[in-house]
Amino acid sequence: MTITMKTGLLWRKASYSNSNSNCVEVGQDGAQVAVRDTQDRTGPALAFSQRGWREFTRRVKNGS
Repeated sequence: MTITMKTGLLWRKASYSNSNSNCVEVGQDGAQVAVRDTQDRTGPALAFSQRGWREFTRRVKNGS
């Protein structure tokens, strides 16, 4: 699902990001976790439930 996040949301850059701006940022808005492209901060974000975010990150770490 894509959403437009409220202004003032605290975003954090991925720890594996490098200096060429090819990275994503993660922010939390209540029960949702949002992910956006650092190069398009005013664009849409992907939204996950807390459970969905944990499953997504688990699968990324496992390479599945």
